[in-house]
Amino acid sequence: MSTKDFVEKDYYKVLGVPKDATDAEIKKAYRKLARENHPDANKGDAKAEERFKEISEANDVLGDPKRRKEYDEARALFGNGGFRAGPGAGGTFNFDLGDLFGGAQAPGGAGGAGGFGGGLGDVFGGLFNRGAGAGARTQPRRGQDVESEVTLSFTEAVDGATVPLRMSSQQPCKACSGTGDKNGTPRVCPTCVGTGQVSRGGSGSFSLTDPCVDCKGRGLIAENPCEVCHGSGRAKSSRTMQVRIPAGVSDGQRIRLRGKGAPGERGGPAGDLYVVVHVGEHPVFGRKGDNLTVTVPVSFAEAALGGEVRVPTLGGPPVTLKLPAGTPNGRTMRARGKGAVRKDGTRGDLLVTVEVAVPVELGDEAREALEAYRKATEGHDPRAELFQAAKGA
Repeated sequence: MSTKDFVEKDYYKVLGVPKDATDAEIKKAYRKLARENHPDANKGDAKAEERFKEISEANDVLGDPKRRKEYDEARALFGNGGFRAGPGAGGTFNFDLGDLFGGAQAPGGAGGAGGFGGGLGDVFGGLFNRGAGAGARTQPRRGQDVESEVTLSFTEAVDGATVPLRMSSQQPCKACSGTGDKNGTPRVCPTCVGTGQVSRGGSGSFSLTDPCVDCKGRGLIAENPCEVCHGSGRAKSSRTMQVRIPAGVSDGQRIRLRGKGAPGERGGPAGDLYVVVHVGEHPVFGRKGDNLTVTVPVSFAEAALGGEVRVPTLGGPPVTLKLPAGTPNGRTMRARGKGAVRKDGTRGDLLVTVEVAVPVELGDEAREALEAYRKATEGHDPRAELFQAAKGA
């Protein structure tokens, strides 16, 4: 669709709204007409399909405040195909818009007062995302995202660490300075006019945008492809960078580092780096969210009579916990502030689980003491409640 065609079309008439319609009125009219003329609701109806395309095209322009303003200005300048000379100029002169937009010159040449130079297509190209051939501006292109993996020790994951990370990514080709052309003079892709994208499946809210297949999304085509990058403008490169892994990271977590991926093209921003973290196991400590876990063995006497138990911590001095008399096997106690680092800089807790240790071998004195204990507690059956519950069930 040429710029001339766009200027000559009355999009307000297509949507059935006045020229001073509000954005809400335009949106309401578009949605109503789109539902009535959508191809899914009109199977095999070519007229409805064509009408749907016109409606979507009108909404593309009028639904965007900036494009609507430019469209109104263009219509005011050209009217219905004629050039408005302004007050006192003797009315309207009917020029061929195709000549104007195609680059025809008025008498006097490009350098004279009446010259239009390269055509008014350059002036209105931005309105319809169209360029003027080789003079079109190509769009900045964001760099690719890069993904890598790193393995940390349990302690490094809890406290945080700075690790060297070797990455392979696509960088601008040094041989052609990222142009893709060995002479450094690529041309603008005529298919996408330098945007790197093409639309399919209609327009408006239902249009889909794909990378241009002719230029592979670059917006440029190399007439003399670089022998190193074969015209892509990108070459594989490896680099090593120091990456800070935050404290408290967990196994399998995916960390995003903005702007640390592959660099962009034509002034575009760099991509992001995604680091998947693997955390090794610790022989003593475990992890449960922001809390660390540890299992501490205690003797039967300590569990039955109570006492104080020293507990190791990760990277710090031991802490002493008071064990209440009659502590059962498997009870968990909490040492506050001895866990992993949270996002706000505070620490979780250390969860200490008690495990009653049963001695494998007993000395004579210990055996006699236990025998005496058994006789003293013969009247107590620790399994009585178990059998009673089993009968009740």
